[in-house]
Amino acid sequence: MKKHGKIFRIVAAIALLISAAVLVALPACDGTDFNCTFGQTQGGNDNDTPGDVTEPEEDLSDVPEKPESEINKIIDFSTSGSLPVSGWATANWQNDPELFGCRWSYDNVWVDNDGKLRLEIREPAEGDYTGGEFRTTAEYGYGYYSVSMKPMKADGVISSFFTYTNDPRWDEIDIEFLGDDTTKVQFNYYTDGKGGHEFVYHLGYDASEEFHTYGFEWLKDCIIWYVDGKPVHKATVEIPAYEQQIMMNLWNIAETGPDDWAGVYKGDLGTAYYEWVGFDAA
Repeated sequence: MKKHGKIFRIVAAIALLISAAVLVALPACDGTDFNCTFGQTQGGNDNDTPGDVTEPEEDLSDVPEKPESEINKIIDFSTSGSLPVSGWATANWQNDPELFGCRWSYDNVWVDNDGKLRLEIREPAEGDYTGGEFRTTAEYGYGYYSVSMKPMKADGVISSFFTYTNDPRWDEIDIEFLGDDTTKVQFNYYTDGKGGHEFVYHLGYDASEEFHTYGFEWLKDCIIWYVDGKPVHKATVEIPAYEQQIMMNLWNIAETGPDDWAGVYKGDLGTAYYEWVGFDAA
């Protein structure tokens, strides 16, 4: 018994030393920081690691939610019929080949029998990839922009919903799904060509598996992004000012593009799906 007791005391002492070392390595937590818990990220996900946290979760409790029942759907693909439709256009040209590893094609944008808009990445000839882009012909100003969509999941692929203008300057507001990890969504915007406002939000689900609603409210002094009607991120500096087209596209990153953004494109072909698009003027 004495021998066993001595061994127990040695083991206990080692355990205390290990515990002390771990406590020294942990960051200080005074109980006031909402995110002072490992694994806590925007959107909430028990599988997230501390390295995934991009920013502390924002307090948007004073921002009203945007229920789908109150959205003004300017196009519903279940009732729009086949393309083309009035007020909308399909791209058919080559974008910047240093970034885009595909060209836009009319053939890759269509409404299927289930009433879903499909944007596709195809390979009509070996190594020749085509993507899809669909946009309004008119421009819109301040208000709430929303979409029900399901992005494509594949390394090096971007599925998007955004607004854009280059007249008289480049202004843009983005919702982008990076194909290497569709459990996250990236928000960004450009004002007079200046970006650098990226924010990655952890959804807590895989967006490629089912339809969800995503949106942003663009006002004179701020932009607020929403997921399923819930406000999740707010920007208040360098806000775009010029009216913009509503746009959706699906494309693969070129070999010369950034390989640390959405992964390296491996030749996957596939589809991003859209159910409807909404706009409510401010």
